[in-house]
Amino acid sequence: MSTDIDLKNHIRSIPDFPKPGILFYDISTLLAHAKAWHTAIERLADLIRPHKPDMLAGIESRGFLLAAPLALALGTGFVMMRKQGKLPGTTVRHTYALEYGTDTIEIQQDAVRKGARVVLVDDLLATGGTMSAAVNLLETVGAVVPATAVIIELTFLEGRKRLTPPVETLLQYDS
Repeated sequence: MSTDIDLKNHIRSIPDFPKPGILFYDISTLLAHAKAWHTAIERLADLIRPHKPDMLAGIESRGFLLAAPLALALGTGFVMMRKQGKLPGTTVRHTYALEYGTDTIEIQQDAVRKGARVVLVDDLLATGGTMSAAVNLLETVGAVVPATAVIIELTFLEGRKRLTPPVETLLQYDS
């Protein structure tokens, strides 16, 4: 693993996106740099491995970009958690509150065997609303969630306080 790469140098900050007053941390520049992307996957795999997952779950859509290669690196299965109406077959859903309104995520009913250890993966932890809902949904279908993992945590939003499982993170931003 390359320890000399500062991954923060590969994250682009975009002010006023998606709305005024928001500073968006964009991972597309990390994804575009082969060595930095490979390093990020290796480092996340090292953080996740001690939790001994059977599967990784990725939250639509950037969580898919992380969970799929991480599952290959760790030799685990991968399951998708998507917005309502996007998965075929019988699904289980969880609706949760947003700042204004609600959102719903789903998982296929038979995607996770009861008792499977599933680490939840996404690109960023902000307020923790979506990740908390995804943990709840995984537990509803019988998964044990020993940890969550993200590339970026916005610590000032205190999202980890909404989560019971530990949060593994590569990069933290305080503002």
